[in-house]
Amino acid sequence: QVRLIESGGGLVQAGGSLRLSCAASGRTFSAYAMGWFRQAPGKEREFVAALSWSGSNTYYADYADFVKGRFTISRDNAKNTVYLQMNNLKPEDTAVYYCAQHRDPFKPAQARQTNFGSWGQGTQVTVSS
Repeated sequence: QVRLIESGGGLVQAGGSLRLSCAASGRTFSAYAMGWFRQAPGKEREFVAALSWSGSNTYYADYADFVKGRFTISRDNAKNTVYLQMNNLKPEDTAVYYCAQHRDPFKPAQARQTNFGSWGQGTQVTVSS
């Protein structure tokens, strides 16, 4: 059974940075693409970033100004952990952030939520203005 545990969320002022971590267990971490999603109050959960199983392919959300170099997804297979480095945070980044693992092994970075079969419990990120 896959288990994903996020950490690193918190309260930060606009312009600040946070690094989210997601520790995975339950199956061979290095074989699976990973993703980060977020859900703001009153809104649907949306894609943030994804990373292929090999780590060589990334995919970021392309709406609004979101992907202008502010967020970076990475993985450390030795630690079974995926990260989301978030810089220059904005109040509109306030949300619960979830990590997810792809259903199938050896996949590229993908954005579709239904491709991900395992989800963490989420970590709250609050950005004050």
